[in-house]
Amino acid sequence: MSVLAQVTAPGEGTASPILSIDHQHAHPPLPVAPHTHAEPMLLWASTTAVTLRTVSHDWLVPPGHGLWIPGRVEHTGTTRHAGELCVIRFMATRCPIDWAQPTGVAVGPLLRELIRYLRAEPDAASRRHAEALLFKVLRPLPTHSIQVPMPAEPRLRTITERLIDSPGDQRELAMWAAEVHSGVRTLSRLFLAETGLTFSQWRTRVRVRAAVGHLATGASVKATARAVGYRKPSAFIAAFQRVTGQTPGTYGGE
Repeated sequence: MSVLAQVTAPGEGTASPILSIDHQHAHPPLPVAPHTHAEPMLLWASTTAVTLRTVSHDWLVPPGHGLWIPGRVEHTGTTRHAGELCVIRFMATRCPIDWAQPTGVAVGPLLRELIRYLRAEPDAASRRHAEALLFKVLRPLPTHSIQVPMPAEPRLRTITERLIDSPGDQRELAMWAAEVHSGVRTLSRLFLAETGLTFSQWRTRVRVRAAVGHLATGASVKATARAVGYRKPSAFIAAFQRVTGQTPGTYGGE
């Protein structure tokens, strides 16, 4: 992973809550060994996708999304395809965000531009204004209740990771079975055993979770439905309500 740019905030004697902004280009596979860090950080998967694993959860960060990682939470991560990512490290004692668990965030146009602006090393007064605004627009995605259990079985892992990358993929289980050289019944049984869900149920959750990210950045319901694999908005709305108990409009897409 090569660092394209790094901005290091002034040291402890200043009021800046940002320690550094590292813009990196990932060349997969790039696994990172389990580790912890004292400071919280924001991982923004700009054009790549990242799998991050903690003791209790797998977090899958698709392109254009972010994940807040609190300090002292052990994790390991892997980039899944070539692309750019950005890591922002914050000073724990000066960061106003106190989320105790890794938390997905929507990286919309305003947050993207604020990060880029801060990377350009503005003067102290401008930096303070930009940092204050950054914390105001940094909001958790309401995806905590959308659990997407990840299987360990290699064939299932291949299928599920590809669907995370491309939730709009229309292939049914029979086509995936041919690709991973397995039987449909075998995969169907394994899906239920390892995730507690059928293939269709699992894929629906992946699509709805991806949809939340689109909606949070201002995409319409129609555009979001198309992006995550639904030809008809009505089918998307019904699936969304089954998973979340709410309509897509509740999450920001009208």
